[in-house]
Amino acid sequence: MAAERVKLEVRERSERGSAEGRRLRHAGLVPGVLYGRGTEARAIVVSEGELKRALSGEHGSHAILDVVIDGDKKGHSSILKDYVRHPVRGDLLHFDLQIVRLDEVIQTPVAIALIGEAVGAKAGGVVTSGARELRVEALPTQVPDQIEVDISALEIGDSLHLSDVAALENVTFLDEPELLLVSVTPPMRQIEEEVAEEGEEGEEGVEGAEGEAGGEEAGESEASSE
Repeated sequence: MAAERVKLEVRERSERGSAEGRRLRHAGLVPGVLYGRGTEARAIVVSEGELKRALSGEHGSHAILDVVIDGDKKGHSSILKDYVRHPVRGDLLHFDLQIVRLDEVIQTPVAIALIGEAVGAKAGGVVTSGARELRVEALPTQVPDQIEVDISALEIGDSLHLSDVAALENVTFLDEPELLLVSVTPPMRQIEEEVAEEGEEGEEGVEGAEGEAGGEEAGESEASSE
């Protein structure tokens, strides 16, 4: 859990707009916004390397950031609320930081980590992920870095929902209990064989019905000739 605070020094910026954003990114800087707790949103900028350093520690994107603007003595306890990456290169294009109180709960998404190898997968089944993250409510310092879900006992045909996940201390799940997290389905070849068998059975039934109908018509024809 993100108990450790990471210092992040940023600069305030006065100019905004897409052209200014491109100029900053070309210079290796990432524009962002700092807001929250009744304060006016402030446009900020930081080097991409410094931002990556702050978010690549033990707690990743859930780190508590001690944001210092232009060398101010007092920092702002903040969390990464949102960010935008380039769809191809993966570069950080923009980020939002939210000022928080460490003694007040926040709501945030947390990634799901599937742990273990499902029994069904060893038998040829296919493990399919459902939801990839969960919405939780907790104090900023108690937000888990990830939520581990053990799938080792799942057999072919089994599935896990949020209701199957053990409760975490001081953390509240906000999604519906029925939310599907992971399932183990039969291998594609088995599904195709079952579909083919069902099709053959259906065809036999149709042929039998046609044969019976043909017999009845023949009987009626013979009766008429008599």
